Amino acid sequence: MIPHASQPGAFAVHPGATDSPVLLHVPHGAWEIPEAVRREILLDDEALAAEAGHITDAHTGEIAAHAARTAEATPWRFVNRLSRLVIDPERFPDEREEMRAVGMGAVYTRTTHREALRPEGFDPEPLLERYFHPYAAAMTEAVEQRLEAAGRAVVIDVHSYPTRALPYELHGEGLRPPVCLGVDPFHTPPELLARAEEIFARFGGTAVNTPFAGTYVPLRFYGREERVQALMIEIRRDLYMSEPGGPAHEGVRELGAALAELVAQLS
Repeated sequence: MIPHASQPGAFAVHPGATDSPVLLHVPHGAWEIPEAVRREILLDDEALAAEAGHITDAHTGEIAAHAARTAEATPWRFVNRLSRLVIDPERFPDEREEMRAVGMGAVYTRTTHREALRPEGFDPEPLLERYFHPYAAAMTEAVEQRLEAAGRAVVIDVHSYPTRALPYELHGEGLRPPVCLGVDPFHTPPELLARAEEIFARFGGTAVNTPFAGTYVPLRFYGREERVQALMIEIRRDLYMSEPGGPAHEGVRELGAALAELVAQLS
């Protein structure tokens, strides 16, 4: 059984309309780090707070929540309750992950500025077992439930990114549009991309797969199940907040309203 919002845990599934195919995924918006995990991180409290400000997709949960409240048909939401400094649920846990080259695979060992985050030789397996694999299993089940209930599933990945590239970015030299739309050749149909481009154009323009590319699909379905569609929405942070890690402004509501429009069209 997937834990719902009322249950404590590392993630929460907020129910939507029974027949909605849409699952808003918010993987990087949380700040919490369990004390046992904190003890394994080398940074002092001040440095850790600064790192969290750089790496956290702050207020993306609020954008998704606003969209859910205002959409004609309420989408489902899968929300990570823990910081991505615990585990990053969207990275491959093995050698397939290109971000391992900068120490930022499923368990980060380096910071956004390529400094040491965890000790040399740190064993990621306990964190993967406790947090990563249960998250992946629950997300797989959530998508499976949308397939059973609605005949298809549309995963909308809600992210944000800094106005200026950080040293960890492997493709930071690319364009940094107001809204980056991440697509997958198998799971992102042209009509889904076209709808998102039209809706988010009002924020100053969109671009595809720059500076970040791709989108999240549970591995059970990846490249196999055409009924699972996916799109990543990367919002440049100056559209809705003060950087790094500062307060949000009216952009949260405006972006939430745009996301609600997209949800309505998909439902």
